[in-house]
Amino acid sequence: MTFGISTHLHVGNRLDRDHLVEIAAHGFEAVEVFALRDHFDYRDRRAAIALAEWLDDTRLVLASMHAPIAGRYIKGSWKDGLSLAAAHEAGRKAGADEVLATLDVAAAVPYKALVVHCGVPEPYAAPGDNHQGSLVRSLEELSPVAARYGVRLAIEVIPNELSTPSALVDVIESDIDAAGLGICMDVGHARMMGDVVEAIETCSGHLVTTHLHDNRGRTDDHLVPGKGVIDWDATTLAFQKVGYDGVWMFELAVAADAKPVLEQAGKARERIESLLHIGDEMMGLDET
Repeated sequence: MTFGISTHLHVGNRLDRDHLVEIAAHGFEAVEVFALRDHFDYRDRRAAIALAEWLDDTRLVLASMHAPIAGRYIKGSWKDGLSLAAAHEAGRKAGADEVLATLDVAAAVPYKALVVHCGVPEPYAAPGDNHQGSLVRSLEELSPVAARYGVRLAIEVIPNELSTPSALVDVIESDIDAAGLGICMDVGHARMMGDVVEAIETCSGHLVTTHLHDNRGRTDDHLVPGKGVIDWDATTLAFQKVGYDGVWMFELAVAADAKPVLEQAGKARERIESLLHIGDEMMGLDET
């Protein structure tokens, strides 16, 4: 099993080699790079080349990238939001163009999954941000480009009507002309929207990657697993029952001082590993 950290943790700063060194030092093997130009300039090939060097130095794997959701992040707020589901064609195209630029990073630094939002989370969505037809058009445009790079689009469970677990499954299983779509199971978002185990079971067979974080049930806190109300025993077992074998990716809240958060994440990782081993034994999968 492979565990990773999303650079969402560092999104308030320019990504640099030291961030990856610190992630590796806390026992993680993979990263998901969050595409935000002030954090990681996905339109600058020099940034991609530098990232490749840092990954080689730290022996970390770039498991996935997170597509841009906004133009800027300032003092805890996202500015100049982007939506692949914008009803207005200019807005939709602007969002799709940024995703295409993020896919281009794979030419210099290969990765397996690009996490994308289907529209804008409630209650931040403005009228016209979450239009089903626009979403389908965007996914159909992006899918063949992703395939050329060997990347799967992982549409994320987020709190809006387009992105419930059942809604995402419906999109994938519809007659959409977009091969290779999968789902990013964001556990914290699933908890805000209902039952995590039910969400995992609903998406069975389509899970590509994860976002692991906790919350208090009402707001999107992005806490370290175990610091909120999510039942991680039931959650890890549910993933095992549906045969999930991808990366266990932590997506934690932006932190001015990441070290104590990473220390907590390392302990949470040990706890989840222990639960996974228990689950394997319960299902007769442990070969030791």
